[in-house]
Amino acid sequence: MNRILRGGLISGIILFVISYGGLFLAIRFFPSLFVDYNNPLFNSDGSRDILFYLHAFIISFSLSWFWDRFKPLFKGGSVLRGIEFGLVYALVALLPVMWITFSSLDITLAMVASWFFYGLIQSVVAGWVLAVVNP
Repeated sequence: MNRILRGGLISGIILFVISYGGLFLAIRFFPSLFVDYNNPLFNSDGSRDILFYLHAFIISFSLSWFWDRFKPLFKGGSVLRGIEFGLVYALVALLPVMWITFSSLDITLAMVASWFFYGLIQSVVAGWVLAVVNP
C-alpha cells in the first residue's frame, strides 16, 4: 500500500505541474481551441473548483493502483513500460469515455480530441514515473 501511495503522490505532483504548464501553453499557442469553452456548459459558480485542481492527484492514485496490480504485464525499460501503460489506459478507459462524451454533449471533435491527447500524455507520464518509483 505504501508504494501505491508514494507513487500516486509523486506522479500527482508531476502531473499537476505538467497539466497547468500545458494548459498555459495550450491557451497561448492554440487560443482558437479555447473559444469553444465560452459556453454555458463550462461555466461554474466556483463552488467545485477544488475538484478540478485535485484531478491530477485523483488520476495519479488511480493509475498507481492500476500500475501496482498490472505492472508485471509491461516489459522493457521504464520509458517503454510508461508508453505501453499509457496506451493501454487510453484505449481501455479514455476512448470509450471520450466516445460517449462526444455522442451525448454538444461539444466539438477538436475538444474531445484534445481531452483524449491530454489524458494519453498524463497516463504515459504517470506510467513512466510509476515504472521508476515502483518497478
